[in-house]
Parts: sequence; structure tokens; C-alpha cells
Amino acid sequence: MLKLHEKSGDDTVALMADIGRRARAAARPLAVASTEAKNDALIAMAEAILRNEQSILEANAIDMSNGEDAGLSGSFMDRLKLTPARIEAMADGIREIAALKDPVGDVIAEWDRPNGLHIERVRTPLGVIGVIYESRPNVTADAGALCLKAGNPVILRGGSDSLNSSAAIHACMVEGLTAAGLPQDAIQLVPTTDRTAVGEMLKGLSGNLDVIIPRGGKSLVGRVQTEARVPVFAHLEGICHLYIDRSADLDMAVKIAVNAKMRRTGVCGAAETLLVDRAVAATHLVPILEALRDAGCEIHADAEVMEAFVDASPATDADWVTEYLDAIIAVKLVDGVAGAIEHIETFSSHHTEAIVAEDAKVVERFFNEIDSAILLHNASTQFADGGEFGMGAEIGIATGKMHARGPVGVEQLTSFKYRVRGSGQVRP
Repeated sequence: MLKLHEKSGDDTVALMADIGRRARAAARPLAVASTEAKNDALIAMAEAILRNEQSILEANAIDMSNGEDAGLSGSFMDRLKLTPARIEAMADGIREIAALKDPVGDVIAEWDRPNGLHIERVRTPLGVIGVIYESRPNVTADAGALCLKAGNPVILRGGSDSLNSSAAIHACMVEGLTAAGLPQDAIQLVPTTDRTAVGEMLKGLSGNLDVIIPRGGKSLVGRVQTEARVPVFAHLEGICHLYIDRSADLDMAVKIAVNAKMRRTGVCGAAETLLVDRAVAATHLVPILEALRDAGCEIHADAEVMEAFVDASPATDADWVTEYLDAIIAVKLVDGVAGAIEHIETFSSHHTEAIVAEDAKVVERFFNEIDSAILLHNASTQFADGGEFGMGAEIGIATGKMHARGPVGVEQLTSFKYRVRGSGQVRP
């Protein structure tokens, strides 16, 4: 089990410098590790997690108790909570990552030049990755496994609220590394709640950190984007929209709306705004809102919606830019797909948007004109997840446009280099 570092200030600076050096030292052996060795480590990690289920649950119980004492919100507590089913899903996710094709060494493209040179673009590890996250202890397993598969050492800095849970999971990850003969420093968990540790990571740990991935609330991500001196894969917030078109099948629309909002309200792919085509307000609006209300959802509605559905609260300007992460949804009538696109492009965080429609031309316009990382047709926004995309797991959903966008899986955790093969050519 991880030993908690209880000192702060200069001691934390020295601690983080050492963690950075050890991660960099692990980078080369990990970059050249065989696929077999990495997969053996991952399988051993999954087995260790299942074998140590009880100790992980006991550690999580401490975090949950502390969270209750601290008055954490219901959605925050849901993200923090581990159950036997969630632990099994964590292990399954690691096994799925092991089953993925190893991206390292993959030839992305190759071509021949008229002078006889043969050029290849080949995937390589990114380097040392820092992941800063809040509440979700499963990120410890997901991030550690994904970075390992892509040949990257990782430094994990979880939230103080989940430190006990993350430490129990991290111990299983180290057990897997040891079993496969890989460096234990390939996956390190920052053993302190001192905020100085985050500041040191944002500075780059004296050049030993190559990229940072923040996963958490708006304030955390904002701080990382503002202060980081190394590249950032940003996931700002999930202000996700669901649009019900006039061509939508009503039963499908009801089913998708309830799932998109209520399956798990605390995930970034939960729908936060529902847009309904004004042309079907008389037929589709009330059944959808009744289903949401009956599922326990609080509805914040614009004036037109309030006239048709009185069991709602008036929406304010803030509702259109709020990631609730709770059983609350903002609802508005719009003038067809053009109105939906206008609203989404004005208020979206460019994370995930979905359309329910049978009109192929409307769907095509929605897909072409909306610039968000993930777009779905006739499917719940809750599918915005690396595991559901067949990536095994994800570190987060990147909403930026540089390097990685959408679910950040093993391929997104690689860079590339060029290999050029000649037969004695010299440049004239």
C-alpha cells in the first residue's frame, strides 16, 4: 500500500522532483517493452484488483465516510463510490486494454519517393504523462493501464477525497508491473494531498513531464490550462445537448432522453440540455418531459415549454451553460435543426451532442455543421465513453482540437516518428 507523504512545502517539491526523475528513468525500458510483457502486466493487474476487492472496498468506505463528513454533493459521491460491480468493470476494462492492438511501432503510413527512399510514419510513446483527476478512483486503473499499453510512464495525482481508494487500486497496478518484470515506477501515484504537488506537475517536473491530462471540474481544468508549462489534453466540461427533430420516432425519443439524462447523471456524457423541434411540441414535448419527471429529473424550461408543461421551473440564462452533473435538465423549443445547431454552437462545450431523427438530410446537416468532439444519431449521449467506443477505457474526453479529440485511448497516447530507408542516396 502507498505510504502517505505528510509533509508539505519544500518537502513536496523534493518528493515530486524524485517522482519525475524515476518516471523518466522508466520511460526507455517501457518504450521498448514487448507487447507480451505489457499484456502480462495488465492481466496481472486485473487479477490483483479482483483478488483484492475487499481491501479496495474497505479503502473506499473510508473515502465515502470522509466525503459524507465533508458534505460532498450526491453526484460527487456517486463518482467516488466503488461497488463490486464497478470493481469488476474496472478489471474488465484493463483486460480489454490488454486485448487491444499494441499501438507502439504501428506503421501509420508509408510511401516511396522517386529517388528510391522509402518513408514510414510510425507510432511511438508520447513520454511521461501526468494525470490530475478528482473523485473517480477508477481513473487510477484506467489511466495506468492505458498509459502502460501505449508505452508511457504515468504520474497519477488523484483527489484527496479518493486517495485511500486510489492507493488500494495503485497497489494492484504495481503488483502487475512486478509480475511482468516491468519497472514499478512506470505507474506512480502521488502520495500527498498537498496542493504543491499539482503546482510542481504543472511546471513540468524539471522537464521530466511531457504532457498533462486533467480530469475533473471546471476549476481544476481551468487552472491546469492557465498554469501548465507542458502540453495539455483538455476536457473542460460536458455541456451535452440532445435534439429531438420533427422526424423523430416518439418512443425512441422518450427512451433516449431518459437514458441520456438519468442513466448516470454524474458522468460528463450526461445530457444537460434538451432541445425539441417546435413543430412537434404538441406531440413529443409532454411525453418526453413526463418520462423525465417520473424518472426523478428536475426540469428547467423556457417560457414556451412552461406553457405546455407546468411541472417545471423557469430556466435562466445560466441554465444553458451549466454542467449540472445531477438530475436536472434545461429544456427549450427551437425552430428545427437550424435552431438546434444555432443553440448548440452558441452554448456547447463541444463535448457531445445527439440528434433523434429519421430524416437523413437533417442528420447529415447536424453532423456537418456542429463542431463537437462526439456526435450521435438515434443514440444516447451516455455512449460518449472510450469503453463504449471499443477503446477498452479512456483517460478522458478531449474537447480541444490539437493532437487528441474525443475519447483519449491508447492511440491518442502516442506520437510518431519517421523512418527513412535508403540505398546510398545523397541529396544533390
